[in-house]
Amino acid sequence: MLLFPAIDLKDGACVRLLKGEMNQATVFNDSPADQAKKFQSAGAEWLHLVDLNGAFAGKPVNGDAVDAILGASDVPVQLGGGIRDLKTIETWITKGVSRIILGTVALRNPEIVQQAAAAFPGHIAVGIDARNGMVAVEGWAETSDMSAVDLGKKFEDAGISAIIYTDIERDGMMAGVNVTGTIDLACALSIPVIASGGVSCLQDLRKLKNAADDANVALEGAISGRALYDGRLDIGQAIELLKGDSDA
Repeated sequence: MLLFPAIDLKDGACVRLLKGEMNQATVFNDSPADQAKKFQSAGAEWLHLVDLNGAFAGKPVNGDAVDAILGASDVPVQLGGGIRDLKTIETWITKGVSRIILGTVALRNPEIVQQAAAAFPGHIAVGIDARNGMVAVEGWAETSDMSAVDLGKKFEDAGISAIIYTDIERDGMMAGVNVTGTIDLACALSIPVIASGGVSCLQDLRKLKNAADDANVALEGAISGRALYDGRLDIGQAIELLKGDSDA
């Protein structure tokens, strides 16, 4: 399993939200590029970027910050937030983004996901953000009547590289990962799943990894944000644990 340090972008800065509420943002670094370099230096093998303003606007907003990150770091990045058409997908992939995360468009226009996965094999992921098991869209402002599992099943044969599953109620709350929901989704699908939302300490990652091993499902990894910024989670220890190189 991989650790994906999160860099959430709002108004050009690196922030973390509580339960996805834009008015509850804490700025952790005014320079996202500097933060990316810090994560890379600490051993990160991937970075998880979200254009928060873009998620609400329905189009990229923090493009300059993403460009700066791409120029400052050498590790692959995955990017989501406001990406809803093939032209935008192509633009970011051309610029060097390794994986595009499609969220709202996956529910509203699933054919875009199908087309993107065919046009850019290996570069497309689906972000499933759920509140009480039901998919939320438009920057988490709206909750749909579709379950996370049902949405994931729509893309079983699409050729997407991963599903990023976020429990909104836990995001930024340091309340622990929704292990049951994550494992249930991974068991229901053949697509690799990445866990997101609620990671507060090493023990949360240990529980997630052990549950995945017990269920015999291969999670691709876990995303962490606030715990890394607060210092409650040591990035080196987390990487070693998820790789299975340490019992820390």
